[in-house]
Parts: sequence; C-alpha cells; structure tokens
Amino acid sequence: MNETVQAARRWAATAPADRASKLDAVADALEAERAELVRLADAETHLGEPRLNGELTRTTFQLRSFAEVARAGEFLDVRIDRADAQWPPAPRPDLRRYRTAVGPVLVFAASNFPFAFSVAGGDTASALAAGCPVVVKAHPGHPELSRRVAGILRGVLGEGVFGLVEGEQEGVEALRAPEIRAAAFTGSVRGGLALARIAAERPEPIPFYGELGSVNPVVVTPGAARRSAEIAEGYVGSLTLGAGQFCTNPGLLFAPEGTDLVERIAEGLRGVTAAPMLNERIAAGFVDGATRSAALPGARKVVWPEEPLAPRLLAMDLDSFSRDVAEECFGPLGIVVTYRRLADLTAVVAAMPGQLTTSLHADVGEAVGDLAVVLADRSGRVLWNEWPTGVAVTAAMQHGGPFPATTAPATTSVGTAAVERFLRPVAYQGWPEELLPEPLRDANPWRVPQRFG
Repeated sequence: MNETVQAARRWAATAPADRASKLDAVADALEAERAELVRLADAETHLGEPRLNGELTRTTFQLRSFAEVARAGEFLDVRIDRADAQWPPAPRPDLRRYRTAVGPVLVFAASNFPFAFSVAGGDTASALAAGCPVVVKAHPGHPELSRRVAGILRGVLGEGVFGLVEGEQEGVEALRAPEIRAAAFTGSVRGGLALARIAAERPEPIPFYGELGSVNPVVVTPGAARRSAEIAEGYVGSLTLGAGQFCTNPGLLFAPEGTDLVERIAEGLRGVTAAPMLNERIAAGFVDGATRSAALPGARKVVWPEEPLAPRLLAMDLDSFSRDVAEECFGPLGIVVTYRRLADLTAVVAAMPGQLTTSLHADVGEAVGDLAVVLADRSGRVLWNEWPTGVAVTAAMQHGGPFPATTAPATTSVGTAAVERFLRPVAYQGWPEELLPEPLRDANPWRVPQRFG
C-alpha cells in the first residue's frame, strides 16, 4: 500500500486534462485487446460474445465519459469568496472551497458484468477521474480476465495508481487497510452488509458504497392491462435478459385481477429456453431462491419446468403478499401479484424495502398520483411504460436507491455523477496565492470553472 499512498498525492495533483488523457488511453488499450478480452470473458462467464462485445463497448464509453468529466473540471465545484470588509453581519475573510480526491479507493468487482462493473468498470473510472488511486478486489468468477485487464491498466497508469488483489481474505484485509479511504461494492445483500460492517468498524470508518439487491417492482394499471400482449412480451424480455442476472431484473409485477396478463406472461416464458448462468454458485442460489419463493403462503406455480435453470413464474393475490416476496432471487424468476383495486397498492408499495428501480405501466389520464409518489419514495429510478434492464451511462442517470438497494441512497454508481462519491470538500481561508491548490488560484492554471461569491 505504500506505493498507493505515494501515488495518491501525485494523482490527485495531476491536472484534469492529464488525468483525462490517461483514462482515454486506458479505453484505447482495452479496445486494442478486444478480441482476446472477449474470448477470456466468454470462457469464464458463458455470457456469449455478442453480449460481451457490447459490454466492453459500454466500458470504454464509460472511461471516455469520465475522461470528459475530468477534463471539464466542473466536478471540483470551485467556489471563491474574496475578502469583503462590508459583508453582513461581519466582515468576510477570503474563502476558497473545492472538492478534492478522498484518497485510495477499494473496488469490489461484480460477477455479472465482467467488464462494466469489474476491474475497469464504472467504479474504477469514476474514482480515477476524481483523482483517487484504485485497488480492485477481483471477482473469483473471472480471474484470468481480471488479471489481463489489470495488466492493461497498470501499463497505462503506472504502479501505485492502480492495483489488484485476489481472494476473499485479501479483500477484507484491503478494506481494513488504513490507507484505503472509501470502498465500492456490487453484489449480494449478505456480502455487502458484511463488508459495510467492516468499513464502519475500522478505527477510522470510511464511506462504503454498496449496491446490494432489488426486485424492481413493476405496476400495471387496469388501463395498461388492456395492452396485455405488449406488456407480457416486454416483461418476458426484461426478466430473462442475460438469464435474469441483472441487478435491475424486474422480479415482481403487480397486475389487476380479471385480465389475461398472467397467462400471456406464462406463454412467453415457456418459449424461453434455459441459459447457462455465470457460475455454479449463482445457479445453485437461483434454484434455492426460486424454491423458497414457491413455498411462500399463497404462491402457486404457473411456469415450473423440470430444467432447473429455465425461467419460472409464480403468482399470488395481494392478500398473500409479504415483504418476503420482495427478496431478490438472482435469475429468471418472476412473481405476479394480482390486485382488485389500484388504490390498494399504495400502502403495499410504501411498505416495501428500497429498490433500485420501480416501473409504472399506465395510460395517460389514469389516477396514479399517490402511487407515483410512493414509487419514487421507494426507488432511485422511476420508469413510465418502460422496462428497467437498460441503465444508460449519462449525466442524469441514478443507479442507487433506499436501503437495502444501496447503502448510500444519495449517490449513484452509474452515470457521470458517480464521481461525487470519491470527493470531499476543503476550504482554504486567507492563504497566499502561491500556496493554494491550482484550482483555487486567481491565475487558475488548470483552467477549471470557478464560481465567485
């Protein structure tokens, strides 16, 4: 960790334009090795070359997006209030505030996105853009790919700015290391909470940005249910995308009684064959989770094939619904809950645990005001007549939500606002120009935006 500490000061003091050039160079280096990287990823994850090529494209796009964030310098949020003897109610000193890097960041790679949420993924890109060195704890589901990508990053960024550790105990030791100043995680509720506890119980606690679990409930109103064929097709596609191994997988759908929506969804799911899952542990977890869900009071099996990894569908009425139904089952399991009155859903949704997304399928003019409010209260992203399994990398994206979807609902792990997790504000009062950090100087050598009070 000594190299990382030394690199932290150097990297944080690197001009945004130079930092951006390094991120662009990482993207270029990954593109240059695309064929080999996709081959390694497919051998270890079975996700298929078309999906992996698309994911690698997303990854390089993320790196270039954060390069633009770094280059623009707006994330530094520079505020300058010059001394004013007439300031009420008392004279104002010279105050200059900006946001600087928190220090070395530990990133726990995810299993289901071996590029976009792994070694060179969004957490790594946003931390590097903020000026933080990164240590990645590799996911055991794709070790060879992780080592290869890590080698590419080290070759571009240099030792100290980027590092890789492997093994569960090694990850815990890294989280406890006093040099680490923040950590990011994407994975299970159980694993995330265990790591969050370690981060909180350190002699010097650190921020832990964990994305943990979500069933991403979808509400279909009576008006929208008249489009049952369209909605069923969309739901089946979203539920089974990537064998259901998405954190935004819509595992729960509320539908009005007396429609053919359950039957149409069932028909669609029966036409989807089983797909290989990421690894045996995840496959076993899916089978176990689906079996537990099927044993819930009031649940009935609608689609329950002999093939253990094939898509499955359960149905129940609203009277049987409980918080247990809202526990994530990682894989292609859908649960449809039927209701009599749309108004009854408001209290049910309000009592649900936090979610990454909620979706409302409705017709314009339907009375959904109260329901819309609680959907937004329970999630970080609310969709209208759309499905949640696409997460755009953009300035306005929010990929986070109330606990247990995430441990830090005020932040996002996707989109350019993700850089804010790895910054902290510092104000300088009365300092001479030559001793101020570059962004706070009147000469503004970094040419970053400055706001004057």
